[in-house]
Amino acid sequence: MSEQARKTAEALEYLTGFGNEHSSEAVPGALPVGRNSPQRSPLGLYAEQLSGSAFTEPRRHNRRSWLYRIRPSAAHPPFTRIDNGALRSAPFTEAPADPNRLRWNPLPDPAPGTDFLAGLWTLGGNGDAAQRAGMAIHLYAANASMTDRVFSDSDGELLIVPERGALLLRTELGLLAARPGEVALIPRGVRFRVELLDDDARGYVCENYGRPFELPDLGPIGANGLAAARDFRAPVAAYEDSERPTEVVNKFCGNLWSATYDHSPLDVVAWHGTHAPYVYDLRKFNVIGSISYDHPDPSIFTVLTSPSNTAGLAGVDFVVFAPRWLVGEDTFRPPYFHRNVMSEYMGLIEGAYDAKAEGFVPGGGSLHNMMSAHGPDRETFDKASAAELKPQKIDDGLAFMFETRWPITATAQAAGADHLQRAYDDVWQGLERHFRA
Repeated sequence: MSEQARKTAEALEYLTGFGNEHSSEAVPGALPVGRNSPQRSPLGLYAEQLSGSAFTEPRRHNRRSWLYRIRPSAAHPPFTRIDNGALRSAPFTEAPADPNRLRWNPLPDPAPGTDFLAGLWTLGGNGDAAQRAGMAIHLYAANASMTDRVFSDSDGELLIVPERGALLLRTELGLLAARPGEVALIPRGVRFRVELLDDDARGYVCENYGRPFELPDLGPIGANGLAAARDFRAPVAAYEDSERPTEVVNKFCGNLWSATYDHSPLDVVAWHGTHAPYVYDLRKFNVIGSISYDHPDPSIFTVLTSPSNTAGLAGVDFVVFAPRWLVGEDTFRPPYFHRNVMSEYMGLIEGAYDAKAEGFVPGGGSLHNMMSAHGPDRETFDKASAAELKPQKIDDGLAFMFETRWPITATAQAAGADHLQRAYDDVWQGLERHFRA
C-alpha cells in the first residue's frame, strides 16, 4: 500500500452527473475555446478524439471525448501478443453451457506481487467479443499495485465492483477512488492503472461487450428513484508527465497485447466529452418496494442497463440489493422461488444475503442460468414462513447481480475450480411437503 496513493485518494474532487458533457483542465488554458481541433492546440498539446460509439449513432447514445495530451496516442511501437493468464473472452467454448445451479467460494489468495491485471480470473460469459455482443464475468484478487504499466480494453467497458480493499484508478481522464460498496466504470478503450489503497484487494468485474451501460428508464415509477444521475462522479483532469518506460497492455478480440512506450500514456492535460470513467456509491441507491403486499420483481433494483436490440431485454443489467425496509402484509418477504428466462450471476460485497443463510459469502458468487429453478434455501424458507410480519430493516448485507438475456457459459477453470461448491444443490434439500387436500 502506498501512503501517497491513500492521501491522493482522500483529496480527490469530482465532476458530477451521469452521461453529462463534462469538461476539465488540469492546467488553466489547456482547453481550446470555440473549437475541438484548432490549428495549434493550447500549450503545445495534441488534440485527439476518443470515440466510444459510431459517429452516426443517435445523440442520446453517442459517446465521445476530446483529449488534449502531451503526446498523441499514435506515438507508440508495435504491440505483440502476451500470455492471457487466467483471462478469457467470448465466445466461451471450453465447456458446455451448464443448466445446473453453481456456486463458488471466494478466489484463493494470489501469489505475492500480483497486481489487478495479473489477478483477473474469468468465470464465464456469453456472446462474442469481436462482434461487440454479450458480456464476461471476471473476478480479481491482488496484493500489489500496477507499476509502470497500464491497461485498456478494446473489447468492452469494465464495471469494477470492489469487495475487499479500496482502489485508486489512474485513468487518462483523471483519478477515481473506488471502495467496497462503490462501483467504478472504465469505458471501452480508456487506459488506466490500478493502485491498491490497502494491503490487498478483491472483487468482481463485468466486462460489457455491448451497448454502454445507461440508467434504466423509470416508467410508472416517475421522474425520481433508483440511481440518481447526480450521484455519479467523473474525474477531473490529471496528467502524468513521465519519460520512463511504461508497458501498455491492450485487450483486443479476446487476447492481451503489449507494447512498451517511452512515456506514460496517462498524459491528458485537459478533456471534454461524454466518454468518461465514473464511480457510484451503491448506498445512495433509492430502493423502491411494496408498501402493501407481495413485492415487485427484482428489476426494481436495476442500477445500470446495457440495452439490446429487443426493447426491455437487456444484454446485461447491473442490479443491487441495497439496505431496505420490508413491510409487506401477508407476504413471504425473501426473494421468491422462480425460474427466469434471464441468466443471473450474483455476488456478495458484505454481510449476508436474505435468501441464503449459509454458504453464500462475500467474495463468492452463484450462477443460475436461464430457467434453472432457484430461490431461498430451506433454513430461510422455514424462518420466513413463521416470522412475525412487523416492519423489518434489511441493513446487514450488500449483494448485487449481473443479469443477462443469454446463457452464461462457465470457463473450464471455473467449472473445475477447487473453490466451486460441489454440494450447492443441498441447500434446497429438506424442503418438506406441506400439501393437504
